[in-house]
Amino acid sequence: MRRTFLKLAAIAVCIPGMTFCALAADDVEATYGTGKNIFTLATGSPGELGLLKALAEDFAKRADAQMKWVKAGTGQSLKLLQGKKVDMAMVHAPAQVEKAVKDGWATGKTLIASNEFYIVGPKNDPAEIAKASSSTGAYVRIAGAKGRFVSRGDNSGTHQKEMQIWQRARVQPAGDWYIVTRDFMTASLRRANAEGAYFMTDSSTWIMEKNIAPELAILYRGDKFLVNTYHALLAPVGATAGHDTAEKFIAYVSSPDGQKVISDYGRDEFGESLYDDAAYAAKYE
Repeated sequence: MRRTFLKLAAIAVCIPGMTFCALAADDVEATYGTGKNIFTLATGSPGELGLLKALAEDFAKRADAQMKWVKAGTGQSLKLLQGKKVDMAMVHAPAQVEKAVKDGWATGKTLIASNEFYIVGPKNDPAEIAKASSSTGAYVRIAGAKGRFVSRGDNSGTHQKEMQIWQRARVQPAGDWYIVTRDFMTASLRRANAEGAYFMTDSSTWIMEKNIAPELAILYRGDKFLVNTYHALLAPVGATAGHDTAEKFIAYVSSPDGQKVISDYGRDEFGESLYDDAAYAAKYE
């Protein structure tokens, strides 16, 4: 884990006389496509769960492109974009997206997809959150019972949403019951299973990875506040080397062809799609 954060902290080397910074080869989690038009993208779960690969490989064939994926949560993805270290980001933090556009270091805001958060936990539900009428109520119950709770603690979109709920609940989480991983979604879900703890996971991860958490079950879902909208953002024109190709990729992702890839992704293997398309997501903007 420490290596991951050190790698992200030192992810780029700025090239004198140029307006952008270049990624080192070992900073890239994966490369999709073999085309001449290279661009870089930072994101977390869509890359971890394979949606990014499905989109990138289809786009690469159409645009003679090559995507280099940098694995990072929402907070870190936005930092990389602001620092001109990647051409684009796919994130789920609407307030931060709005601020980035307003402040001028991000452009091209495009709604692309959504999923939702589930609160999972031990099947015997010691804090009785299944009886809660809201996500806030569920968190109040967890804190009151000092039920073990796993937090990513990494300023990702998931962590930001979690902290918003604690704030609504008027709880400052701390103590032995509150376990901070500073890790990505799948690893944190695995930790929650090992600890017999509550955890807020996105629905896409749960659908794909629930087999790694056999001791846990979905205990709360359905609050509109837990709907999770994803946006794509670009660095400004001229700020990064792959801007134009990244812009074309966003246009592809938001097109009928790209949206079909999103709405179909996972259906054959899991019986349901891992993500909802932008038309559905727009209901929660």
